[in-house]
Amino acid sequence: MINVNSTLKIALRALWVNKMRSFLTMLGIIIGVGAVITMLAVGTGASEKISEQIASVGSNLLMVIPGSITQGGIRMGSGSHSTLTRDDAEAIEKECSAVSAVAPVVNTAAQVVYGNQNWATGIYGTSPGILEVKDCALVVGRNFIDQDIRSATKVCILGQTVVDNLFGGIDPIGQIIRIKKVPFVVIGILEPKGQSIMGQDQDDVIYIPVTTAQKKIVATHVPGMVRSIMVKGRSAEDMPLAEKQVTELLRQRHRSGPNKEDDFTVRNLSQMMQVAEQSAKVMTILLGAIASISLLIGGIGIMNIMLVSVTERTREIGIRMSIGAKTWDIRIQFIIEALTLSLIGGIFGIILGVTGSSLLSAFAGWATIVSPLSIIMAFSFSGLVGIFFGFYPAYKASLLNPIDALRYE
Repeated sequence: MINVNSTLKIALRALWVNKMRSFLTMLGIIIGVGAVITMLAVGTGASEKISEQIASVGSNLLMVIPGSITQGGIRMGSGSHSTLTRDDAEAIEKECSAVSAVAPVVNTAAQVVYGNQNWATGIYGTSPGILEVKDCALVVGRNFIDQDIRSATKVCILGQTVVDNLFGGIDPIGQIIRIKKVPFVVIGILEPKGQSIMGQDQDDVIYIPVTTAQKKIVATHVPGMVRSIMVKGRSAEDMPLAEKQVTELLRQRHRSGPNKEDDFTVRNLSQMMQVAEQSAKVMTILLGAIASISLLIGGIGIMNIMLVSVTERTREIGIRMSIGAKTWDIRIQFIIEALTLSLIGGIFGIILGVTGSSLLSAFAGWATIVSPLSIIMAFSFSGLVGIFFGFYPAYKASLLNPIDALRYE
């Protein structure tokens, strides 16, 4: 029968007698656990940041853009010719059952003036569906209405960056700004969305009715022409069907024959975003795996010190075995010593990891998220490292012959 209490006391006493050596042995585990927690926090923070940026662009999105065409035997690049119209957007919204919202887009860049302030920004002529398509909300004011589109009303909705640079502390609602010398009344302010996944400021925008943009701001050679059409699917599961319906409808409307190349391109942004999100998760796993190597190195350090300890305490082992200690008493003693070093090192490693993550977030500006799961994983792994690398020294100690051990000098 193993006397656990006495074995535990002997193991802890042996560690306490060699405090400096025990601390240096734990140092590898401390650094290993701290590195794992910090790296997982950095990876998780990056993943969350990417997920937020992806969500800010909008979910379940299809982007329809003009495709390549051939003129005089010369094949033009994608988007080189206007092939999409507002009628195409309206047809998609009416006839595609897997689509929940559609927004045609005509965009340009222009200098915007209010009083003695001016700001260069992106101007987007679009429809009321843009808020649903891009998962936008208004902080104050109203969205466009169908009457604004039909009448080409000179009204606009501003992003927060434009508001900050033009108005300061003034309430923009009802104020008049000038876009290319054309007066527009501000009717709404968009909720801030921050940067996109490509690093673009999504709040540096002005939305105006698409018909107003076509008549007053953007010169169009084809009546009703738009640069792109943004389409929102009803759900993630409906995206393949929505893509198929949009493609088939536009082929019919544009009279694309069986052997004729489409003059438009439908891009599933949801798939591209999922790839980016998956890449971030892979990066998190990679960072954690790299940091785990330091834990293994710490475990090797524990094994080396425990082997040295077995050699130094050969005589002590012989005395214990000669007075009745069993093989498992000796094994448990050394396993407890290794496990204690690992677990205490794990506790200090958790403190180091959490502190390091906070410092990185505060001073380096990195997004870090310390999850309870990463702490549990790192601490559990440190315990397993202690048992794994402590078993061989314990096994070697338990095989010593008592008589040879007592004779050892």
